[in-house]
Amino acid sequence: MSTGGAPAHGKETQLNELFDKLKGAEDSKDALDADSTMSYFQNLGANLEDASLFIALELVQAENIGQITREGFVKGWASTPAEASLSSQKQYFSQLESNLSRDPDLFRKVYRHAFVAGKEADQRALSLENATIYWDMLFAAPGFSWVGRTSGVNWLAQWKAFLEEKWTRSVSRDMWQQVQVFAAKSAEDESLSFYSPEGSWPGVIDDFVAWYRSKNAMEIDA
Repeated sequence: MSTGGAPAHGKETQLNELFDKLKGAEDSKDALDADSTMSYFQNLGANLEDASLFIALELVQAENIGQITREGFVKGWASTPAEASLSSQKQYFSQLESNLSRDPDLFRKVYRHAFVAGKEADQRALSLENATIYWDMLFAAPGFSWVGRTSGVNWLAQWKAFLEEKWTRSVSRDMWQQVQVFAAKSAEDESLSFYSPEGSWPGVIDDFVAWYRSKNAMEIDA
């Protein structure tokens, strides 16, 4: 069944042509370097210092923050309803940015891709320093606000304080993904009634909950 618009192969041809127009003198045939990549992201409407950067990285299927490949650009944009023009891409990007904080599936997809794009190519994990920077970006507007909906617990601040005190290792893919799951649940349920130490949470989440509850108990007793 036709969904309207240009045929897929026609759109891919147009996307290849657009990709060629984005290339600078220093870029290779099938990849944009860091300068061209960041210039394109900014033209798209992304802020390189907040969660919108990760929307852009997911859209073009970037495997690292400083490069867009032709394959990722064409395949990524071909899978969207946006037309193969910068103006249409900007409009579609703006819609995603507006929906990021209130569309759980979109945020999960963008959040998970941040791990892929953010880690070094030869590494299986994110450095703790980079992971913390990315959490700051993703868990703030226009991303998901990791703050309790009832009493306003700033979970992100609590998480970072815990990491600073207790965690020195890198961040695995499973840890990265489970933090997002925990964030979504804890923002809605500040009592953490959903949590059980017998659950399938990674050990770092178990340690965080124990740390948080111990800290609060000490504050109540003080």
